[in-house]
Amino acid sequence: MIAQNLQDKTTLHNGIKMPWFGLGVFKVEEGPELVQAVKTAIKHGYRSVDTAAIYGNEEGVGQGIREGIAEAGISREDLFVTSKVWNADLGYESTMAAYEASLNKLGLEYLDLYLIHWPVEGKYKDAWRALETLYKEGRVKAIGVSNFQIHHLEDLMKDAEIKPMVNQVEYHPRLTQKELQSFCQEHGIQLEAWSPLMQGQLLDNQVLKDIANKYDKSVAQIILRWDLQNGVVTIPKSTKEHRIVENAMVFDFELTKEDMERIHDLNQHYRVGPDPDNFDF
Repeated sequence: MIAQNLQDKTTLHNGIKMPWFGLGVFKVEEGPELVQAVKTAIKHGYRSVDTAAIYGNEEGVGQGIREGIAEAGISREDLFVTSKVWNADLGYESTMAAYEASLNKLGLEYLDLYLIHWPVEGKYKDAWRALETLYKEGRVKAIGVSNFQIHHLEDLMKDAEIKPMVNQVEYHPRLTQKELQSFCQEHGIQLEAWSPLMQGQLLDNQVLKDIANKYDKSVAQIILRWDLQNGVVTIPKSTKEHRIVENAMVFDFELTKEDMERIHDLNQHYRVGPDPDNFDF
């Protein structure tokens, strides 16, 4: 089932519904621009916002959410808010405390999705137990991971009572992660893309430009549509109103099978972010 509009949702394996499309705020600093971006996204129909403790912008996101839902006349329950526990806080008690800290900064009663940000060896299992506790206590609607490879997921699930509902990873036409996606599909774990536009590095790609011209769309719209047709949740980042609106205009066309394959063929296993098997933070 391909998303038909900006409010369309995928159903996670625990029955919680998550929007296919959302706003990412990585590298957007605290301040009026951030607050305005969140409000703008909500005004234009976005119902999902993704942040993280390490982004240092949860307070501004929370303010944008409060002002945005008031202006749009919707309720908190209409929004899907994600945050992530940072590596320094991975551990049972420290993850529990990190969740509280994120809620306080966001000014929210609960999160819709809480993720382990990176698979720090020897630490993510204790953090996962904390997420399971938060979930079982009904304090978070869904729990998941970010940047986990197949072997990390297998290792986590050996001891986990609850399997992750989401795995948010770097995903774009240069890094299609087909094996990881197949594994997640087999286990009912929803794949979500961060850096779907490869931090802007794909916008000059000639193959993508050719496809964009064919559909009278932007390269960004082609990539985001490709995400959705692949069954991947996507959260492009932008602070500019025209771009926030344009990014979401991906529900009025469909890529052909041939064009989907042409985009898949751009894969080079190339990362713009850190390698989950080799990072030191």
